[in-house]
Amino acid sequence: MPQNIVVLVGGVGGARFTRGLVAELERRHPSPSDRPTVTAVVNTGDDSWVAGLRVTPDLDSMMYALAGVNDEERGWGLRDESYRVSAELTAYGVGWPWFTLGDLDIGTHIARSALLREGMPLTDVVARLASRWNDGAGLPVRLLPMSDEPVETHVEIDLGSGPELVHFEEWWVKHRAAVPARRFVQLGLAGASATRAVRDALAAADVFLVAPSNPVVSVGTTLAVPGIREGLAASAAPVVGVSPIIGGAAVRGYADACLSAIGVETSALAVARHYGARRAGAGGADGADGLLDGWLVGEEDAASVAEVEALGIRSRAVPLWMTDAAKSAALAGEALDLAGELG
Repeated sequence: MPQNIVVLVGGVGGARFTRGLVAELERRHPSPSDRPTVTAVVNTGDDSWVAGLRVTPDLDSMMYALAGVNDEERGWGLRDESYRVSAELTAYGVGWPWFTLGDLDIGTHIARSALLREGMPLTDVVARLASRWNDGAGLPVRLLPMSDEPVETHVEIDLGSGPELVHFEEWWVKHRAAVPARRFVQLGLAGASATRAVRDALAAADVFLVAPSNPVVSVGTTLAVPGIREGLAASAAPVVGVSPIIGGAAVRGYADACLSAIGVETSALAVARHYGARRAGAGGADGADGLLDGWLVGEEDAASVAEVEALGIRSRAVPLWMTDAAKSAALAGEALDLAGELG
């Protein structure tokens, strides 16, 4: 039985998967003292300054989902929101009018920004914000930003006047990824590194799970932070990923546009090939240095299982649609079971 599970995660799909993982672990281990610890290493490449506030979309999606206060219909933000403050900011011509923040959500961003400006590292800020939930008991998962240094994903596009770099959120939210991305650039990456907390979590892990998050701008950005891929490579713990592509289509968002920009087909098999086999031998390429030991694909993609295994990656076709809490927990259970076989 694993004692320490690390999840690489970003975005709404990752939050749902992690919440399902918590539920499945509670079912398998009713006693909290017997339950494995879960640490989520979260993408911060979507972070930005908006109207003077530091906004961290993936960390917030994780925090709200695990606290049980997220908006299930929209998939992001807090439920029962109002938007008076955003309306006032727009009236003043401040911020991004296409990036609407709820009033309660802005409270989170004010608190975060205040703590950052006091000199608190982002890792400690996240822990401080997480501690307020569940009547002060905190969250059932430890949330760790991939780095304390800012790393912001930008996208090179051409709106007709030549190539320009825009923040990922502008491309994603304002343009809805309809403008072709030429490339993705992680500004600040050269000066960033995995935190001590992240490195320690990677070293202690018995199982790694890669959530069904965007392979390019969530998982890819996280892996690009110096120290993270190296920490995975140094560990003997199995790495099991969950495909964010089902039946040749992205589960949500515009992951297909991101994959297209880097020349990867929108399919579960192509994403497995993009991540690569972690180990040499057993059908994998000699000297393999990829990410995956195991890969869960949807039942719709069962025909690709043999091809994934030919890459040197153990594969299973299982139900991937996380349409309710029970299905999310069942999917997490499938990932744990495959990790157990590999371990």
